Amino acid sequence: MIKKERHAARVPSGKVIPVYTTKGDWPALLVFPFLFNPLGEWIGWVTRQREVYDTDGMYVGWITEEPRVLRKRTYDEAPPRMAPPSTPAKIRPPATVPLPPMMAELPFEIVDVLQEEPERLHTTDHGELKEDVD
Repeated sequence: MIKKERHAARVPSGKVIPVYTTKGDWPALLVFPFLFNPLGEWIGWVTRQREVYDTDGMYVGWITEEPRVLRKRTYDEAPPRMAPPSTPAKIRPPATVPLPPMMAELPFEIVDVLQEEPERLHTTDHGELKEDVD
């Protein structure tokens, strides 16, 4: 069952916020509510409750204040799938980003998604739910 949330289709505009890994790399950019990779391609979105979903509407984790994308290592029950918003336009990434803040060490039960499982945030033409083309 897909949990629906209304998202207005729009061209991303606003402040570009780098999303860091625990190591200090920036594999994603946030232009609320959309997440983009360093090439400017859409890889997911963030809800007002700070939940992160991929382009297929699958739950990925949550975004922190630093910002980082984190998730629990295991879940008793899979979080609900959301209907994805309309695909936003590609953005032009900045040439440079600010240095990352000091990152707190994570407990074992929490995973830094962009560092340990970057495949969870993928472009619309990749991912586990896509059919193979022969």
